[in-house]
Amino acid sequence: MNTLDRPVTQSEYQALAAFRHAIRQFLRFSEAAAEAVGLTPRQYQALLAIKGVPPGQRPTIGDLAGQLQVHHHSAVGLVDRLVAHGLVVRRAAPEDRRRVQLALTARGERMLRRLATAHRAELRQIGPRLGSLLARLGPRRR
Repeated sequence: MNTLDRPVTQSEYQALAAFRHAIRQFLRFSEAAAEAVGLTPRQYQALLAIKGVPPGQRPTIGDLAGQLQVHHHSAVGLVDRLVAHGLVVRRAAPEDRRRVQLALTARGERMLRRLATAHRAELRQIGPRLGSLLARLGPRRR
């Protein structure tokens, strides 16, 4: 029987609830960490998405909108605020000057490094718990 066909057990409901709770605790940590340095959680996510592109690539506002799962116009407003805070710059793409690419400023890099370091430490702390909760859901079957 396919795992999608079998009923969810009480133990799995408990594991799913505990996993959801742990994720929400991490998100609350993330929100508080961003707010402590004067950013909104979405601004931190944007900085992370810009920095997290593969080497040699520069994200566009469309790329950022896709990463954050927001409408293009929402990403434009977000970038406007990050530019106003001196955290991000817009640059015309060398191959097509109509296309705008995003990059972090030195200030944006420093702020992101501080937040990412805190997030990495928090994930290292909760990672084993998340792993054990996932293990309680059993092996993946096709």
